[in-house]
Amino acid sequence: MLIVIGGLPATGKTTLARLLAQHIGGVHLRIDTIEQAIIRSGLARRLLGPAGYIVGYALAGDHLRGGLTVIAESVNPVEITRDAWREVGAEAGVPTAEVEVICSDPIEHRHRATSRSTDIPGHHLPDWQQIIDRDYEPWDRERIVIDTAGQAPEDSLGVLLRALGRIPGDAVQDIS
Repeated sequence: MLIVIGGLPATGKTTLARLLAQHIGGVHLRIDTIEQAIIRSGLARRLLGPAGYIVGYALAGDHLRGGLTVIAESVNPVEITRDAWREVGAEAGVPTAEVEVICSDPIEHRHRATSRSTDIPGHHLPDWQQIIDRDYEPWDRERIVIDTAGQAPEDSLGVLLRALGRIPGDAVQDIS
Protein backbone atom coordinates (compact mmCIF):
# COMPACT_ATOMS: atom_id res chain seq x y z
CA MET A 1 0.00 0.00 0.00
CA LEU A 2 1.07 3.59 -0.60
CA ILE A 3 0.19 6.01 2.18
CA VAL A 4 0.80 9.62 1.15
CA ILE A 5 1.05 12.04 4.07
CA GLY A 6 0.94 15.76 3.32
CA GLY A 7 0.30 19.03 5.09
CA LEU A 8 1.87 22.32 6.00
CA PRO A 9 5.20 22.35 7.86
CA ALA A 10 4.98 21.90 11.67
CA THR A 11 1.64 20.07 11.64
CA GLY A 12 3.21 16.77 12.77
CA LYS A 13 3.66 14.95 9.44
CA THR A 14 7.13 13.58 10.11
CA THR A 15 6.32 12.44 13.63
CA LEU A 16 3.16 10.69 12.44
CA ALA A 17 4.87 9.12 9.41
CA ARG A 18 7.69 7.75 11.58
CA LEU A 19 5.28 6.29 14.11
CA LEU A 20 3.20 4.72 11.35
CA ALA A 21 6.26 3.22 9.64
CA GLN A 22 7.45 1.73 12.93
CA HIS A 23 3.99 0.37 13.75
CA ILE A 24 3.38 -1.35 10.41
CA GLY A 25 6.97 -2.06 9.37
CA GLY A 26 6.69 0.24 6.36
CA VAL A 27 9.22 2.38 4.53
CA HIS A 28 9.16 6.06 5.53
CA LEU A 29 10.07 8.06 2.42
CA ARG A 30 10.66 11.71 3.36
CA ILE A 31 10.99 14.26 0.58
CA ASP A 32 12.90 16.71 2.84
CA THR A 33 15.61 14.07 3.31
CA ILE A 34 15.84 13.44 -0.43
CA GLU A 35 15.98 17.15 -1.24
CA GLN A 36 18.67 17.85 1.36
CA ALA A 37 20.76 14.95 0.03
CA ILE A 38 20.56 16.43 -3.48
CA ILE A 39 21.67 19.81 -2.12
CA ARG A 40 24.55 18.24 -0.14
CA SER A 41 25.69 16.43 -3.29
CA GLY A 42 26.42 19.78 -4.89
CA LEU A 43 24.16 19.02 -7.85
CA ALA A 44 21.62 21.65 -6.84
CA ARG A 45 21.07 24.64 -4.64
CA ARG A 46 18.12 25.47 -2.39
CA LEU A 47 15.54 25.74 -5.19
CA LEU A 48 15.25 22.19 -6.47
CA GLY A 49 11.94 22.41 -8.27
CA PRO A 50 10.42 18.95 -8.68
CA ALA A 51 13.68 16.97 -8.31
CA GLY A 52 13.03 15.67 -4.77
CA TYR A 53 9.52 14.59 -5.62
CA ILE A 54 10.62 12.86 -8.83
CA VAL A 55 13.26 10.88 -6.93
CA GLY A 56 10.64 10.11 -4.28
CA TYR A 57 8.18 8.79 -6.85
CA ALA A 58 10.84 6.48 -8.29
CA LEU A 59 11.91 5.16 -4.90
CA ALA A 60 8.31 4.64 -3.79
CA GLY A 61 7.56 2.70 -6.97
CA ASP A 62 10.56 0.44 -6.44
CA HIS A 63 9.62 -0.29 -2.82
CA LEU A 64 5.96 -0.90 -3.70
CA ARG A 65 6.85 -3.30 -6.49
CA GLY A 66 9.08 -5.06 -3.95
CA GLY A 67 6.04 -5.71 -1.80
CA LEU A 68 6.65 -3.06 0.85
CA THR A 69 4.20 -0.54 2.25
CA VAL A 70 5.47 3.00 1.64
CA ILE A 71 4.65 6.05 3.75
CA ALA A 72 5.54 8.99 1.48
CA GLU A 73 5.74 12.20 3.48
CA SER A 74 6.02 15.73 2.11
CA VAL A 75 4.14 19.01 2.15
CA ASN A 76 2.45 17.83 -1.06
CA PRO A 77 1.00 21.32 -1.58
CA VAL A 78 -0.40 21.13 -5.10
CA GLU A 79 -2.74 18.93 -7.10
CA ILE A 80 -0.02 17.90 -9.57
CA THR A 81 2.09 16.26 -6.82
CA ARG A 82 -1.00 14.63 -5.31
CA ASP A 83 -1.93 13.22 -8.71
CA ALA A 84 1.62 12.00 -9.27
CA TRP A 85 1.60 10.04 -5.99
CA ARG A 86 -1.69 8.42 -7.00
CA GLU A 87 -0.14 7.44 -10.32
CA VAL A 88 2.81 5.81 -8.49
CA GLY A 89 0.36 3.64 -6.56
CA ALA A 90 -1.67 2.81 -9.67
CA GLU A 91 1.44 1.84 -11.66
CA ALA A 92 2.55 -0.43 -8.80
CA GLY A 93 -0.94 -1.93 -8.58
CA VAL A 94 -1.47 -1.07 -4.92
CA PRO A 95 -4.13 0.90 -3.04
CA THR A 96 -3.23 4.51 -2.23
CA ALA A 97 -4.43 6.38 0.85
CA GLU A 98 -4.04 10.14 0.92
CA VAL A 99 -3.67 11.76 4.34
CA GLU A 100 -3.68 15.47 5.10
CA VAL A 101 -2.22 16.38 8.49
CA ILE A 102 -3.44 19.65 9.94
CA CYS A 103 -3.07 21.52 13.21
CA SER A 104 -6.33 23.42 13.63
CA ASP A 105 -5.07 25.45 16.60
CA PRO A 106 -3.01 28.33 15.17
CA ILE A 107 -1.37 29.06 18.52
CA GLU A 108 -0.19 25.47 18.88
CA HIS A 109 0.85 25.37 15.22
CA ARG A 110 2.89 28.54 15.60
CA HIS A 111 4.50 27.23 18.79
CA ARG A 112 5.52 24.04 17.00
CA ALA A 113 6.96 26.03 14.09
CA THR A 114 9.00 28.31 16.33
CA SER A 115 10.23 25.73 18.82
CA ARG A 116 11.27 22.79 16.65
CA SER A 117 14.74 21.97 15.43
CA THR A 118 15.84 20.20 12.30
CA ASP A 119 16.91 16.57 12.30
CA ILE A 120 18.41 16.74 8.79
CA PRO A 121 21.91 18.27 8.69
CA GLY A 122 21.89 21.53 6.73
CA HIS A 123 18.12 21.59 6.33
CA HIS A 124 16.52 25.01 6.76
CA LEU A 125 13.13 24.95 8.47
CA PRO A 126 10.61 27.59 7.39
CA ASP A 127 9.65 30.20 9.95
CA TRP A 128 6.05 30.91 10.92
CA GLN A 129 5.59 33.67 8.33
CA GLN A 130 6.90 31.42 5.56
CA ILE A 131 4.50 28.69 6.65
CA ILE A 132 1.41 30.91 6.62
CA ASP A 133 2.47 32.57 3.34
CA ARG A 134 3.15 29.26 1.61
CA ASP A 135 1.19 28.32 -1.51
CA TYR A 136 -0.93 25.37 -0.47
CA GLU A 137 -3.83 24.37 -2.69
CA PRO A 138 -6.96 23.12 -0.95
CA TRP A 139 -7.63 19.41 -1.45
CA ASP A 140 -10.48 18.77 -3.88
CA ARG A 141 -10.97 15.06 -3.22
CA GLU A 142 -11.46 12.47 -0.52
CA ARG A 143 -8.64 12.01 1.91
CA ILE A 144 -8.07 11.16 5.53
CA VAL A 145 -7.68 14.32 7.62
CA ILE A 146 -5.74 14.01 10.86
CA ASP A 147 -5.93 17.03 13.17
CA THR A 148 -2.96 16.83 15.52
CA ALA A 149 -3.98 19.84 17.62
CA GLY A 150 -4.24 19.06 21.32
CA GLN A 151 -3.38 15.38 21.08
CA ALA A 152 -0.33 13.24 21.60
CA PRO A 153 1.33 11.78 18.49
CA GLU A 154 0.28 8.28 19.59
CA ASP A 155 -3.36 9.42 19.64
CA SER A 156 -3.02 10.80 16.10
CA LEU A 157 -1.52 7.46 15.07
CA GLY A 158 -4.53 5.65 16.51
CA VAL A 159 -6.92 7.87 14.55
CA LEU A 160 -4.93 7.25 11.37
CA LEU A 161 -4.79 3.48 11.88
CA ARG A 162 -8.55 3.34 12.37
CA ALA A 163 -9.12 5.41 9.23
CA LEU A 164 -6.73 3.26 7.19
CA GLY A 165 -8.53 0.15 8.36
CA ARG A 166 -11.66 1.39 6.57
CA ILE A 167 -9.95 1.62 3.17
CA PRO A 168 -10.53 -1.36 0.86
CA GLY A 169 -7.46 -3.35 -0.11
CA ASP A 170 -5.56 -6.36 1.16
CA ALA A 171 -2.60 -4.26 2.32
CA VAL A 172 -4.77 -2.37 4.79
CA GLN A 173 -5.89 -5.56 6.51
CA ASP A 174 -2.39 -5.93 7.99
CA ILE A 175 -2.29 -2.39 9.41
CA SER A 176 -4.82 -2.47 12.25
